[in-house]
This record gives sequence, C-alpha cells and structure tokens, in this order.
Amino acid sequence: MPEEQSLLELLACPKCHGKLARIGSPDGFACERCALFFAMDDGLPNMLIEDATPWPASSKTSKPSGGHA
Repeated sequence: MPEEQSLLELLACPKCHGKLARIGSPDGFACERCALFFAMDDGLPNMLIEDATPWPASSKTSKPSGGHA
C-alpha cells in the first residue's frame, strides 16, 4: 500500500530517531535499535516512549548478571 509506505518513511523512533519496521501482528511499529514496539491505537501509531513495549517481547525478559568483585 503506497500510503502506508509513505507513512513509514515519515515516522522515526522517538527515542533514537532511527528507522521503524512495520509489524502486522501485533499491529504497530518496531525499532530494532531500541528494541521497542509502538502499538497502533484506533488506527493511529502511539509513539509515546512510556507506552512502548519491549520488542521482540522475549528480548528483555532476562538481564545478564554483572559480576562485581
């Protein structure tokens, strides 16, 4: 869809200003650099950083332990 492609070219990640990837299920946009997903709400992209979720969903479930001596 040409309209959707032009929207994708205009949108940028609000955190790093990088490119976004269009995700179909769930419906929204993802930033691979920040590992954040921005969902569509009522047909509009919600680009608020505080509403974003980790992307992919399983990537932020475990954090490496920092061994302090």
